[in-house]
Amino acid sequence: MKKSHRRKLDIVVISDVHLGTFGCRATELHNYLKTINPKTLILNGDIIDIWQFNKRYFPKPHLKVIKLLMSFITSGTKVYYITGNHDETLRRFKGFQLGSFEIVNKLVLDIDGKKAWFFHGDVFDVTMQHSKWIAKLGGLGYDTLILINSAANWISQKLGYGRLSFSKKIKNSVKSAVKFINDFETTASEIAISNNYDYVVCGHIHQPEIKTIETNEGSTTYLNSGDWIENLTALEYVDKKWSLYEYEKDNLIQKNSLKITVNDIEFIQVERSNSDLFEDLLQEFNILKANK
Repeated sequence: MKKSHRRKLDIVVISDVHLGTFGCRATELHNYLKTINPKTLILNGDIIDIWQFNKRYFPKPHLKVIKLLMSFITSGTKVYYITGNHDETLRRFKGFQLGSFEIVNKLVLDIDGKKAWFFHGDVFDVTMQHSKWIAKLGGLGYDTLILINSAANWISQKLGYGRLSFSKKIKNSVKSAVKFINDFETTASEIAISNNYDYVVCGHIHQPEIKTIETNEGSTTYLNSGDWIENLTALEYVDKKWSLYEYEKDNLIQKNSLKITVNDIEFIQVERSNSDLFEDLLQEFNILKANK
């Protein structure tokens, strides 16, 4: 699609793409990115999954996404890469800039007179009681479930049925997971309100959302861009309004399914060795003292 025919947007936020893993829906993301022309593109963490990265598994659709992201940068779109937990190695490059591209750990923008706070969200993992569930989202168990889910969907589509999401159904039904999501949203919003942010924009928990959260101290708009593994969602800002883009409800995009075989899949577990970087991140968010 020619750039002149793409939808013009002020801001687009995507997160939790997990390029380099089997569950990544790179083809669908590429289809979406070809339809938009944003002034600012915010990549809110876990874009490249360095935890699971395997040089033997990085197929062409994943490379096409990177190439398209590069085209945004070279065409003048302001692109912020906010680091997440699965790409935390990039935190050592915080502050790096090249043209319109910049790597940051968090971002505060003035949007039409309102303050917006963007960050991935893994910084809360050590502050909440049920953080074990979110850790499993990046682990082998979750990826195995995605693998089974993908195989089942391939068969389901061949038989003419719709898509299923085992992982999403399980996440939405397990009480500890539901509580974690609610606590995450509340914690992010409370900090945003205390800092007079009108918007707080996260990723990390793979749960797309736009809602107003109120406390005794005030209110803020909580937004989460979801992910490109299960939900295929993004946040869009245009005409002074936020909206949640849902790929599966976009009738203008022709969906192409990837043909997948079990032999195509290989996961690799990478041990985390960036505790110092994470401690620096906690200090940057001013919550380290609160947890001692």
